[in-house]
Amino acid sequence: MLPPALQTDVLILGAGAAGLFCAIEAGKRGRRVVVLDHAPKPAEKIRISGGGRCNFTNLHTGPENFISQNGRFCVSALARYTSADFIALVEKHKVSYHEKTHGQLFCDGLSHQIIAMLLEECRQARVQLRLSTPFLGVSKPDGHFCVQTGAGEIRCESLVVATGGLSIPKMGATNAGHCIARQFDMAVVPTQPALVPFTLSEKQLGTWGTLAGVAVPATVACNGQSFREAMLFTHRGLSGPAILQISSYWKPGDSLSVNLAPEQNATDLLLQGKTDNPRAETSMLLTRLFPKRLSQLLAQQHAPGRIADIPNRQLQQLGSAINQWQIVPNGTEGYRTAEVTLGGVDTAGLSSKTMESRRVPNLYFIGEVVDVTGHLGGHNFQWAWSSGFVAGQYA
Repeated sequence: MLPPALQTDVLILGAGAAGLFCAIEAGKRGRRVVVLDHAPKPAEKIRISGGGRCNFTNLHTGPENFISQNGRFCVSALARYTSADFIALVEKHKVSYHEKTHGQLFCDGLSHQIIAMLLEECRQARVQLRLSTPFLGVSKPDGHFCVQTGAGEIRCESLVVATGGLSIPKMGATNAGHCIARQFDMAVVPTQPALVPFTLSEKQLGTWGTLAGVAVPATVACNGQSFREAMLFTHRGLSGPAILQISSYWKPGDSLSVNLAPEQNATDLLLQGKTDNPRAETSMLLTRLFPKRLSQLLAQQHAPGRIADIPNRQLQQLGSAINQWQIVPNGTEGYRTAEVTLGGVDTAGLSSKTMESRRVPNLYFIGEVVDVTGHLGGHNFQWAWSSGFVAGQYA
């Protein structure tokens, strides 16, 4: 005999950042809230984020830090729940934090402090958390939603989909949220890995793979966007913050334009070096800009030997190779290492004020499952808090 259906006001699918935050807000309104997740522990992406210290928001989060087919969709939620609001919550729970570069805020301790904060807020809001409980299907037969789970049926007035994207499948990421949207005839913008390292071809790695572990400041540009941060050579290709950022704008076959010395006109440096120290090896001159291995490789490729023996035209070519390096990645490392998913539930089908479906009353989509993708540096967490907050006011 099947157990009787559990009745609740709000059922949230996904115990990640967005789902927990929505649960807190709905619970504060006196709503009976159940959060369902197939994982044995909540908020695993929070746990691993920021190298285990959780880059929980960014001081400068704004609409310009997000990618979506509707670039204005995120404006309302970000304005109604800001980074300052989340910082106030962090300070209320006495979680110490610090700012790194570009307004990124990290815990002084470990990311479990943010998880503990959210779970305490859930406890105070009387939220029920049901982990290790996969859902098997969703229907809406009579004005209420009916969700089938391995532990029985749950009926609810409002259903909030906070299942995340496809990134890091080893942590349980699935396309369940996209499937629910399609089931209810809502459009889904095609997805792709974002904030992800690039891979290079075997031929390219024959040259650049020898630099694995070398990091340099760089400006990386593609399709009208550019980011100036660190770039890292790896044994598979290219990574580092500048690469992760630009990956969200890259399409297969696109070329990257990389300035390996963004603070220096490399041609001027080389020509001046030829005058000042003509007996120097080109590679030694380049060590003013780069680690030894990169200096040696660039010199060997373009201008080996004493700088006095190298024609100015050849030095100019080397300068261009430094300030305007062009490379076409072979691909990306995919969802396996992508920090987020680009694309998702089409915002045209959602209310920017409430995150509710325009087609299906009381059906909400929040967080990464939606076609709103942030830049690196805490912006995606802020979208989780902001979208979860606004849905929690209405669900």
